[in-house]
Amino acid sequence: MTAAEVLLRRDRLVVVVCLSIICLLSWYYLLTGAATGMNMWAMISAEFPLPVYPARAAWWSAQYWLLMLAMWWVMMIAMMLPSAAPMVLLYARVQRHNWQRAGTVDALVPTMTFVAGYLACWLLFSVLATGLQWALQQLGLVHDMLMWSSSHLLSGLFLLLAGIYQFSPLKVACLKHCRNPADFLSRHWRSGQLGALCLGWLHGIYCVGCCWVLMLLLFVGGVMNLLWIAVLAVVVLLEKLMPRGEWLARAFGVLMLAAGARLLLVELS
Repeated sequence: MTAAEVLLRRDRLVVVVCLSIICLLSWYYLLTGAATGMNMWAMISAEFPLPVYPARAAWWSAQYWLLMLAMWWVMMIAMMLPSAAPMVLLYARVQRHNWQRAGTVDALVPTMTFVAGYLACWLLFSVLATGLQWALQQLGLVHDMLMWSSSHLLSGLFLLLAGIYQFSPLKVACLKHCRNPADFLSRHWRSGQLGALCLGWLHGIYCVGCCWVLMLLLFVGGVMNLLWIAVLAVVVLLEKLMPRGEWLARAFGVLMLAAGARLLLVELS
C-alpha cells in the first residue's frame, strides 16, 4: 500500500487534524491580541452593557486596514470553522468514495479546496465588516481603540435587529441548509476542483446568511472581546449542531430582543 493510499484510508483523521490546527492557530492569534495592542481588560470584559466612552474619528493607514481585515477574517475562521466541520467531514467522506470508485487517491485535495471556498466567502464578509467598522468609527459610534459601541442606542438597535433576524425566513432557510449537510450536498453537488471551490463558496454563503447579523453583536460586546467572541461562537455551534437547533435560535432571539429593549429603555428614559 502506497503512502497516498494509507493517507486516504485515514482521511477523516487528517481532515480533523487540519481543521483543528487552523482553529487553534486562529484562536492563538486572537488570544495574543491580533497585533492590535488591545488592552487586556478590553479583551476579557464580562460587563454588560459596556461603559460608553467618547469616540473620535481616526485615520486608517493602508497597513491598519490590512490589520483590521486580518483580525476580522481570523476571527471568523475561529468562530465559524468548528460549526462547519460536520459539512467538511461529510464532503471528505463522499469524495473518498468517489475517488475510490475511480481508482485514484486524491480525495484530500478537493476537500481542502472546499474549505478554501468556504473561508473565501468569510473573507468577503470580513472586507464588508472592516468597512462597517471604519464607517462607525468615523461617525463616532464605535471607539477607535476599544472597538466597541460608544452608543447604547446603537447597541440596543443591533441587539433588536439580531433578535428579529433569528425569526426571519432567511435565517430559517440558511440554518436549515447548515444543519443538513447530506441534503445540501445531494442538492448542490459539483465534481472536480472548481466544483469543490464553488460548493465551499455556496456553503459559505448560506453560513454567512445564517450568522451575519449575529456578527454585528461584536460591536456591542467588543470586536476583540474574547469572552464575547466565545459566547457568539458557542451560540452558532449550538444552533447548527444541537438537536432542535432552530428552536435554540429562536430562544437566543428572545434573549437578544430582551437585552436590546432594556438598553433602549434605559437610553431613552
